[in-house]
Amino acid sequence: HEDVDKAVTAAKAAFAVGSHWRTLNGSDRRDLMLKLANLVERDRAFLEVLEAMDNGKPIGTDGRYGTSVDLHLVIQYLRYAAGHADKVLGSQIPVDGHIFAYTRKEPVGVCGAIIPWNFPLLMFAWKVGPILATGCTVVFKTSEKTPLSALHIGKLIKEAGFPPGVVNILSGYGSAGEAL
Repeated sequence: HEDVDKAVTAAKAAFAVGSHWRTLNGSDRRDLMLKLANLVERDRAFLEVLEAMDNGKPIGTDGRYGTSVDLHLVIQYLRYAAGHADKVLGSQIPVDGHIFAYTRKEPVGVCGAIIPWNFPLLMFAWKVGPILATGCTVVFKTSEKTPLSALHIGKLIKEAGFPPGVVNILSGYGSAGEAL
């Protein structure tokens, strides 16, 4: 469980009050997420083959289902979620009297996310999108059967310029997920 402890410590440090990640506004998070989507798009052909080798799915040419469809959805979902990063808003609550009441939505902290084997990249995108858009940090545990594509995405996250510790990716058996 040493790797899990290190990843959680890194995620907590990245989420600490005053950290670079915590001081980014929503439009900065959006821009990082869009950069990540663009990098995934740049590496799309490689990721389609990697996902096929890792998972055993067909690539899916000529409009047939396969990793090419998954990658299209990953890219589109990352862009969709990025569009929400600068729209996390509170509300003013109407109450009687001379009282000003409002809600303020804030990130909750470090999230733990376990990715199954059957749709590794798409499940990764579905989890990482809202987590990053809302300003949280995350520790991912991939399936021990399909770790490769998520590990490549980890390289792209670094290339996109996300601060260290915001996204942490571990591979391992169920005991790693249990510790998480």
